[in-house]
Amino acid sequence: MFGLTPLGVIHTAISLVAVGAGIVALLREGLITSRDGVGMVYVIATVLTCFTGFGIFQHDGFGKAHLLGVVTLVVLGVAAVAEYTRAFGRAGLHVATLSYSATFLFHWIPAITEASTRLPPGRPLLPNADAPELQIATGVLVVLFLLGAALQLRHLRSIR
Repeated sequence: MFGLTPLGVIHTAISLVAVGAGIVALLREGLITSRDGVGMVYVIATVLTCFTGFGIFQHDGFGKAHLLGVVTLVVLGVAAVAEYTRAFGRAGLHVATLSYSATFLFHWIPAITEASTRLPPGRPLLPNADAPELQIATGVLVVLFLLGAALQLRHLRSIR
């Protein structure tokens, strides 16, 4: 299916659960937190997405997608430390919120890359992951992340 291995299908399914949970959390609460059910689903599915992604080697060995998985796990760790300890002091809630949001951004980068280089089947939108259009799409995602982060920080100030 779409040139995916069985592990690729599992990886994609888990990542769709994570993205869905992230969307629900953001729409419902304006932020992602592991302190509620949907947020915990997001975190667990994101971790599983990273680990299943490590077993996918589309281009011979460790690549950009694998590095993004490592970065995602590190950022999730930072979010957890910020959320459950006082390591970041009063900024803890802000650090956790922005960290979880960054991991949500990290889901979208490979999602857009994979979708645009595989769909529609037999005639994908873009020829490969190095297409300039993907750099533009990534830039748009970063701008959306920054706008969302600003809105989240404003929301956090309003609830304090």
